[in-house]
Amino acid sequence: QVQLAESGGGLVQAGDSLRLSCADSGRSFSRSTMAWFRQAPGKEREFVAALWRNTGNTYYSDSVKGRFTISRDNAKTTVYLQMNSLRPEDTGVYSCAAGPTIILSNIRNSCGYGYWGQGTQVTVYS
Repeated sequence: QVQLAESGGGLVQAGDSLRLSCADSGRSFSRSTMAWFRQAPGKEREFVAALWRNTGNTYYSDSVKGRFTISRDNAKTTVYLQMNSLRPEDTGVYSCAAGPTIILSNIRNSCGYGYWGQGTQVTVYS
C-alpha cells in the first residue's frame, strides 16, 4: 500500500521560494513515476511537474518551467518540488502522486496516477 504525505506549504510573498516534500511509505517508490499537481480555488486540478521512473527525466508545465524543479531521493523515498520566483497565480493546493504503472504519454494526465497525497496549501500574495 502506497501512502503519500506532503509537507512544506505555506503563505509567502511573490518572488519567494518554497520547497515541498512528499514522503512515500510504499515499497515501490523507486519504481514509480512521481508527479506534482495543483488545484486553485474554482479551477480544475492541473499538472505541474513529473519525474519519469525509468530515466529520471523531468517534465514541467509551461507555467512553471524554469522556476520549479522536481527531484527525488530514493533512499528517503521522498520527492521534492523546489519552487522559486513564486507568483500569486501559483496559489493552490499542491498534491503529489505516484504512478507505478503509468505510461509516458499519460505523464501529464492525473488519471494515470493511482496514489495521491492529501495535499498542502501554497498561498502566494503580491
